[in-house]
Amino acid sequence: TETCIRLLAKAPTIVAYNYNVSRYRQGSSLRIIPPDPELSTAENFLYMLRGTRPHRRESMLFDLSLMLHAEHGGGNNSTFTVRTVSSSGANTYMAICSGIASLSGHLHGGANEAVMRMMRDIKKNVKDWEDERQVRKYLTKILDGRAHDRSGKIYGIGHAVYTMSDPRAEILLENAEELATEKELMDELSLMKLVARIGSELIRERKGQVVAPNVDFYSGFVYKMLRIPIDLFTPIFAMARIAGWSAHRIEQIIQAKLIRPAYVSSLPREHEYVPLDERG
Repeated sequence: TETCIRLLAKAPTIVAYNYNVSRYRQGSSLRIIPPDPELSTAENFLYMLRGTRPHRRESMLFDLSLMLHAEHGGGNNSTFTVRTVSSSGANTYMAICSGIASLSGHLHGGANEAVMRMMRDIKKNVKDWEDERQVRKYLTKILDGRAHDRSGKIYGIGHAVYTMSDPRAEILLENAEELATEKELMDELSLMKLVARIGSELIRERKGQVVAPNVDFYSGFVYKMLRIPIDLFTPIFAMARIAGWSAHRIEQIIQAKLIRPAYVSSLPREHEYVPLDERG
């Protein structure tokens, strides 16, 4: 438990310092700012990253984002990885590292980065952001694999657990609107809301699935307002998720049972062993 708490406390400093050093290696000035014990985790991260103390509204919104990303019900790849590694008797550092390792894959983590790149492409190709017909036409091209990255996906729409709606997305959107108004970015946020609505409708029409924007649909926009670079989106996800990983790790240790999943082969049938000298 104490090690988990220490990791929670150190993660924001590690992420901020690592980014600042990477920027220094690319030619920027080196900025290493010690965390202020009087500031909260969210305030300190923005302070160490930007060099100036954030406004209260900014720090509160970032703190909310960290809480919303800390964990969700139903299980996920990185949390299952942490629990599995923890069940083997591995120490806290190795268990948390395994969760971070799972985020290196493109199917878990990085969703808000994909959303921001998609929105950048939509803003470039849709002339009138308020024209629903233009937005629907371009989203159709995306779903057809004829636009953006040709994946056929509208990123940030749908979730494996939150199928009807994602309450995290609704909470984040509600709190982001005030800051967007202050920073004169409501036109961009309005476009995102339009993409979310029309994108959900198109997917329901095509696949018969009821989907809604998930928390990652809006979190990248929130980070943009906070002047957080896109390279930090996934590290911030890991920084927030350490709280959930730690809770699951502690619970797994209490259960004291090795996780041994059963597997079903995807091969169509069993094959008899053929000696090497008889193989063609």
